[in-house]
Amino acid sequence: MSAAPPPAPPRPHGHLPVSAGAGPAVRSVTLDADGIPLSGLLARPRQGPSRAVVVALHGSGMSAGYFDNRARPGLSLLALGAELGYTVLALDRPGYGASARPMPEGQSLAGQTAALHAALAGFAREHEPGAGFFLLAHSNGGRLALSTAAGEHPPPGLIGLDISGLGSAFAVGPDQLPGTGTRGAWRRHWGALRLYPPDAFRLGQRLVTPVPAREAHETVLWPRMYPGLAARVRVPVRYTFAEQEQWWRCDDEALRELVTPLAARRVRVDRQPDAGHNISLGWAARTYHLRALAFLEECLLARDAAAPRRI
Repeated sequence: MSAAPPPAPPRPHGHLPVSAGAGPAVRSVTLDADGIPLSGLLARPRQGPSRAVVVALHGSGMSAGYFDNRARPGLSLLALGAELGYTVLALDRPGYGASARPMPEGQSLAGQTAALHAALAGFAREHEPGAGFFLLAHSNGGRLALSTAAGEHPPPGLIGLDISGLGSAFAVGPDQLPGTGTRGAWRRHWGALRLYPPDAFRLGQRLVTPVPAREAHETVLWPRMYPGLAARVRVPVRYTFAEQEQWWRCDDEALRELVTPLAARRVRVDRQPDAGHNISLGWAARTYHLRALAFLEECLLARDAAAPRRI
């Protein structure tokens, strides 16, 4: 769940400017998900084959540019991942970006899951995925990551999930959740202003977009949906809660209820100091992204260590 920054001069919605310069190039892409156009941003390593594909999924009311923070150098997940040898694909989920016009109501979680599966299958046919796909998701994008991993046929080579800003128990009442007619209190999305570079709020205006109605409806149902989905998730999962997370409960009892249903053998819950809900737009973005990619490294190491070796 994401909302508009503090008031600033109106700016067009969309992605942050496509990057240029000495770092890895970030370009706009559109994938075909069985007839649904999924727009997004793509960064690839400048040299050598890709080690794996990091698929970044934004939260409600945001867009793929959430993961390409250009408020200060070093804060973009796309640039960092490509520098470390990964392909990073940040997608506008169904109902956002290029798919907003053909499906203004958005899609149910099941529909989004099918669309993502189709898009990644097509991507793998055209791009070498390396070791496979790693889903890095924020807020309600984490619902899609979990649903994708819980599916009967998850994407081939699914490595693991790294999810920030999503729990299983709300810290607010249903009437306070952002929906089609309201974005919710901006302080809950952002936390203290000191946690963000000054340019974050000006640039963030270009990322904000309406929440599709179907998504808003299912958000309220998430605490009941979660246990059944989690019981079918077998790949490694890492959850991160910002120090100033205000949408989700993250006390000890809530965290036990979050991790207990998961079928995964490797589960971790971390706290991100000096961060609000929108971690990837703040000063803590690089720290969080490095920790997420370190978890990916751990998953790859565990996979390699478990593989049979020839002597």
